[in-house]
Amino acid sequence: MQLASDASWLGGFAERTGFAVTAASPEEVVLEWDVRPEHHQPYGIVHGGVYCSAIETAASIAGAVWFGERGQVVGVNNNTDFLRAVTDGHLSARATPLHRGRSQQLWQVAITDDQGRLVARGQVRLQNLSR
Repeated sequence: MQLASDASWLGGFAERTGFAVTAASPEEVVLEWDVRPEHHQPYGIVHGGVYCSAIETAASIAGAVWFGERGQVVGVNNNTDFLRAVTDGHLSARATPLHRGRSQQLWQVAITDDQGRLVARGQVRLQNLSR
């Protein structure tokens, strides 16, 4: 499986955010990025949509890796909690499974800053679309 330099995991929107996949297995996906000014909302902190996007991206890649050749996965729900304001630095999103079933999966994702502090957390429900 190809990782961080393989843009096929990201494409389009996620690639433009600066996200990089640094680990991908059926048990965990890690997504990392450096905070840039274009990630900020008007008050100079990271926009909540960036966290939602990172959580959705990490969970979707993780679910796709686990589901593999059986088909595709699509997100059907994303719940994100914002816990700490960030203005700059390096962020990491780690997705781990809560449930992986025949028709759906549920992944939890924790976003931490470069000091290991929890910045945001979320979960994504994915629908498995069999071939």
